[in-house]
Amino acid sequence: MIEKKSSVEYTQIRYELPEPEIARIVMARPDTRNAQSLKMLYEINHAFDVAAKSSSIKVIILAGDGPHFSSGHDLTEERNPLDYDLVVQAAGHHEPGAAGMYAGEEEYFTGLHWKWRNIAKPTIAQVQGRAMAGGMMIAMPMDIIVASEDAQFSDPVVAFGVNGHEYFLHAWDLGPRKAKEMLFTGETLTAQECKELGMVNHVVPIEELEDATLNLARRIASRPAIGLKLAKQAVNFSMDVQGQHQALTGALAMHHIGHAHARVQYGYPVDPNGAAVIKNDAKVAMKVNDDTCS
Repeated sequence: MIEKKSSVEYTQIRYELPEPEIARIVMARPDTRNAQSLKMLYEINHAFDVAAKSSSIKVIILAGDGPHFSSGHDLTEERNPLDYDLVVQAAGHHEPGAAGMYAGEEEYFTGLHWKWRNIAKPTIAQVQGRAMAGGMMIAMPMDIIVASEDAQFSDPVVAFGVNGHEYFLHAWDLGPRKAKEMLFTGETLTAQECKELGMVNHVVPIEELEDATLNLARRIASRPAIGLKLAKQAVNFSMDVQGQHQALTGALAMHHIGHAHARVQYGYPVDPNGAAVIKNDAKVAMKVNDDTCS
């Protein structure tokens, strides 16, 4: 079977084939710490589709250029989902106010991420530096996470008056009590802490991150594709029957209660005081780290 080469020109990601059976999607906006614009998310989605359809690819890696995996959503862009070919939730985007915003986040946050979670091939997140809010979120749908020793995971957006980032699987990945503590305090977790909690599979020195991820992908690719597909579906089904998708859907609705409240109280989708809270927490954390190292 001859595979067609993609005609799409990526501008915010790269699609690489480091080995014959392995594809690597690389977020390529290091100047913004790989902040996720809608264009980036739809390019990632297209690249996942290319890898999923390829008869030769068995494993897909998601990585990021530069010192940080991703700083989260690009808050500087004007989002208009109707500029893109919608793939999950096509209705309601033209509606004003909360209705349009809800349809948008159903599409490009929970919708795309849940779609990636269910790709019938193993996926690996290769994480270094900060994976903050939406940056943590984009790693969570991947089947396996390999992190460098300097990797940090955080979701501080309760300070904005919402329950957390939109792909809300915190209790599943961290356990309920640690998830609550992270959300209530905006705490940043190290890669090693996340490994101990079961969210991260492996922690390696930063200089070994790419090779360690490729080595793991190579081991996985040595298995037959049908076996990998069925194993992934079996584990995902185990979470499905426990209500994971229902929990995700309910949490997004709660997220939008927070947005609606902020619109009424502040005339803006989030509490505008949240940014100062998050910045202050970051300064305190940096001082604690400096004092610990001195």
